Amino acid sequence: MKRLSGWDAVLLYSETPNVHMHTIKVAVIELSADRSDFGIDAFRQVIGGRLNKLEPFCYQLVDIPFKFHHPMWREHCEVDLDHHIRPWRLPAPGGRRELDEAIGRIAGTPLDRERPLWEMYFVEGLADNRIAVVGKIHHALADGVASANLMARGMDLQPGPEGGPYVPDPAPTTGRLVGSAFADHLRHIGRLPRTIRYTAEGLGRVRRSSRKLSPELTRPFEPPPTFMNHKITPERRFATATLALADVKETGKRLGGTINDMVLAMSTGALRTMLLRYDGKADPLLASVPVSFDFSPDRISGNYFTGMLVALPVDIDDPLGRVQACHENAISAKEGHQLMGPELVSRWASYLPPAATESFFRWASGREGHNKVLNLNISNVPGPRERGRVGGALVTEIYSVGPLTAGSGLNITVWSYVDQLNISVLSDGATLEDPHEVTDAMVADFIEIRRAAGIAEELTVVGTAMAQA
Repeated sequence: MKRLSGWDAVLLYSETPNVHMHTIKVAVIELSADRSDFGIDAFRQVIGGRLNKLEPFCYQLVDIPFKFHHPMWREHCEVDLDHHIRPWRLPAPGGRRELDEAIGRIAGTPLDRERPLWEMYFVEGLADNRIAVVGKIHHALADGVASANLMARGMDLQPGPEGGPYVPDPAPTTGRLVGSAFADHLRHIGRLPRTIRYTAEGLGRVRRSSRKLSPELTRPFEPPPTFMNHKITPERRFATATLALADVKETGKRLGGTINDMVLAMSTGALRTMLLRYDGKADPLLASVPVSFDFSPDRISGNYFTGMLVALPVDIDDPLGRVQACHENAISAKEGHQLMGPELVSRWASYLPPAATESFFRWASGREGHNKVLNLNISNVPGPRERGRVGGALVTEIYSVGPLTAGSGLNITVWSYVDQLNISVLSDGATLEDPHEVTDAMVADFIEIRRAAGIAEELTVVGTAMAQA
């Protein structure tokens, strides 16, 4: 048994009927001609044989009586693979669009909290003798870094513990849960002076900073109301696109920017297009960009990140001006983030009362107004650098997207995989009829940036990826 951290628990408490807090992970797998018999039963056997390496798949949530403390994970519980690994078949022609539509439907239902908080869908019917595995994993289990490491283990790219047959632990007694919660509260009280000292040190750095606090250094401004900011619906819609990682690196190098700068710039250009299309104006937006503070390659669970608020200059018409502004805004946001301390929010999250925190998120998710903190979430996660295999079959593509948050009906998540930069966009049922509008706009903006930078507009075709939708 182990306690959820405060930050893990917040990601659990923030889930409501219309705000699902699972992340989506997608692996497209190419089957050779002699592997046409690789079906869902064989895949269940593969996962069942790796449960000792995929420990979070065996975690079961256990609530504390009277919500006396944050829940715990029962680390070795019974796992019914027939329940967790489910079949799905795509309609013809089985391309990117058909897969994206299926993933949207899969993303639109919550996970069963009575079981380990994950599901996998074995998707057949893809063109070119391919299948897809769509994983739905609760954010309380793992952040982007942990999920990437977990996927690497699942694809035999990273070693994990070996052992004999999987053996579940007995369920905990009520007395053990209450006693553990009481003892843990005492430990939290003991850590309070260190948390206060950490906060005071951050405030001291802010006071001593040569760049005094300004709207650009902390919270840039109140995010404006937009077409994407409203009470979100339970439905989810999904879209993907693929760029060659070499093209993105080449463009960033020419302009003196990082891959993250290019992701922010492409997102900004696409959002400018969408704002002008749906709102008739484009005022600067606020994006929450996750920043990890634990990159350990062995970590496969837990959340060690905070959201850094970055201003998106959607009001700038010039594509190169947007790239430069995104670069400068990201630097400013990092400065403020480091001054206050990257672990500030996660440390104080440990002291949030469960019942009151859940009530707050239920209230926030039901409000009709726009989000007063951010417009949307944008993530950029470095994925595996080597091609993985599942059951001996080659993984050709990986996509991932984080959840929508209250009052924000759009999420853009980018994962790199070997030679690919894979874009995923998630929206609710009210924000967009087709989120491919956003992926198409991101690719178009990338071409516009290359044109303005004097680089060849023709993009490299990624032969290992599905054809664009």
